[in-house]
Order: sequence, then structure tokens, then C-alpha cells
Amino acid sequence: MTLIRLFFALVLLSATGAFAQSAPRVEVYKNAACSCCGGWVDHLRENGFAVTTHDIDDVPANRKKLGMPEELGSCHTAKVDGYVIEGHVPAADIKRLLKDKPKALGLAVPSMPAGSPGMESPRPVPYDTLLVERNGSTSVYARH
Repeated sequence: MTLIRLFFALVLLSATGAFAQSAPRVEVYKNAACSCCGGWVDHLRENGFAVTTHDIDDVPANRKKLGMPEELGSCHTAKVDGYVIEGHVPAADIKRLLKDKPKALGLAVPSMPAGSPGMESPRPVPYDTLLVERNGSTSVYARH
């Protein structure tokens, strides 16, 4: 009888996600007035990330503090697992970054391209996600 109870307890724990790997935690720094940042946060949550937002007054100063070059700037900056994420980076690119673990500062989608997550548009434009090295140099990480 005890083994049967143990079995059902394990099945219940498994079904509730107790054995599931915890979701990557993303800390997002954004201006409270920016609505597209909320769309990007929703995109991350829909793709399995645990997201905490921090409304701040000076996004560029925070970006600089985290080491992201100003010329790669967008409307929000985030941190995940030691990496800096700038702008409307697709969740799939962040997941790949966390899997590959390159020695880099992080990822950036400069500006706010139409069609990127949080910037949905009937007229999307092609854009690149950039891998940002610690010295500020970049290379194309993904094309969208």
C-alpha cells in the first residue's frame, strides 16, 4: 500500500511541474510609459520565461551601467543568466543564447523594428539580432 501511495505522489508532483526545470528569470528595465516593452514582456512569458519588470526613469544610464553600447540602444534593457539583452530580441534567440553559452555580453536588436516581438505590425521589416561581445563589437546572431 505504501508503494502505491508513493507512486501516485510522484505522478502528482511530476504533473504539477515540481520536477520541471525552473524557467529562466529575466529582469527587464524599462520606462513606465512605454507600451511596446509590455508586449515584449508578454512574448517572453508566453515562451516560458519568468519575467520581473523594473520601471526606471533613465533607461540609457542603466544600459550604460550594464555595458551595452549606446548605439545598440532600444527602449528597454534586460538581464538573464549573466547576459544583457537589449531591445526586442525574440525569445527563441535568447533560448539559443542560454543553450550555447557564448562568451559574450549578450544580444541586441537595436532600435525598434516593426515586426519584432512587442512591435507587431502589418508591415514588418527584416531585422537582425546581434551578438554583442564584451568589447562592444557585434556579429549577426539571427536574421528575422
